[in-house]
Order: sequence, then C-alpha cells, then structure tokens
Amino acid sequence: MIFQLLNAADYGVPQRRERVFIVAFRSDLAVEWSFPAPTHSYEALLADQWVTRDYWDRHEISERKRPQLPAKLRPRLNRLASLLPLDTPWRTVRDAISDLPDPEASSSEVVPNHVLQLGARPYPGHTGSPLDEAAKTLKAGDHGVPGGENMLRLPSGRVRYFTIRESARLQTFPDDFVFQGSWTETMRQLGNAVPVQLSGVVASDIRRHLNAKAKRPVSVCAPNPPSIH
Repeated sequence: MIFQLLNAADYGVPQRRERVFIVAFRSDLAVEWSFPAPTHSYEALLADQWVTRDYWDRHEISERKRPQLPAKLRPRLNRLASLLPLDTPWRTVRDAISDLPDPEASSSEVVPNHVLQLGARPYPGHTGSPLDEAAKTLKAGDHGVPGGENMLRLPSGRVRYFTIRESARLQTFPDDFVFQGSWTETMRQLGNAVPVQLSGVVASDIRRHLNAKAKRPVSVCAPNPPSIH
C-alpha cells in the first residue's frame, strides 16, 4: 500500500486542492510503483506572471489593467529569473473560465449549468478565489459555500458565486457533463468530487505500470517449411 498527499494544482487542475491518495496492489503482483511526479508548479506561475509576463499577454490584459506586483513576492523574482525556464505554470481561475460568457451580462443559459447565483458576500477571512490564482478548494456544505471558497473575487474586489459550469471547470469536468438539480445540491456534489484530471493522471500511471509489468517476451517459433518431394 502506498499513500501520498497530492495537490491537484501540481497536476494541471486550476485549484489548490490537497488530498491523501491511497493506492494498494495485490501482494502477489509484487508491484513497485510510486506516484507520478508533478507537472505544474506555483513557482512557474509566478515567473509566468511577473518575470516574463507571458501570462498577461496570453489573456490580452493591457498594461493599465494588470495588477501591481505584490510586495511580498519581490524578493523571489530575481531567483525565479535565474531558474528560467521553469516547469509548466499552475493553471489559474482565469485560465479555466475566461472563455465562458459573463453570467452577469446575460440571464439566458447559453452554456449548460452556467447561470448566476445571487447573494454572494465576503466576510472576514472568507473572500473568495482571486481570478489570477489557482482557486481555493471547492467545498461541500448545507449551502455549498462554506468558508466562501465557492466565490470568485474579481480584480475590482467585488465577489460573486461561481456558476455550476465554472465550478465544474475548476474540477476539470468536461463541458458536455451536464449536472441536474439545484445549484446548492450540485455544488455539494462538485465539492465532494475528485478532480477528473488528477484522478486520470494517477489512474493512467497505474494502468501503464501494470500493463508494462504484464508484458513478457514471447518467443515465436516459425512453422516448419513444407516438405518438397
């Protein structure tokens, strides 16, 4: 049995979601396996945003609309610049949902499960997920919003709830996966879910390892040539 704490953001999920994974194999298989290495990093995101600034260019954010560099990050930038190129950056909320229509601009459901839920408000210690960071961990609860993690905090400081579709994107569900039921019930389901991409990375690596172990060299004997009389 093998167990390890994994952060979904380290595997391309636009959400900081830490969970312990436990993997067990039958003892007679004598499997030696370890969890796949992370593919994305927070350091690479910082470099992408504040050293190369490619992040803002990709999203076509003009210079005047770009946020100021947080003072607490300044000491890290020189070190990050010396390490370039880095791994693939963490994905942010903006990376995940920027191509979706603004749910505040239209009341019609152009995209399935993409309807605005009203009533979001910040309170001390619970201010939602910033647009340009990996989201906080989505959680389930009686109202689907414990701790304000299921809110988006816009650059203006204003907050709103994530739509179901946006939350599904943060959990890496495909867009053709349509959810049924109320916003509250669906958010509870999403808050309890394992990110699809993370589970896929782990499961695919296990399958690859088991398939490789199962293969054995097979000697193929050519048939005897026919006798010629």
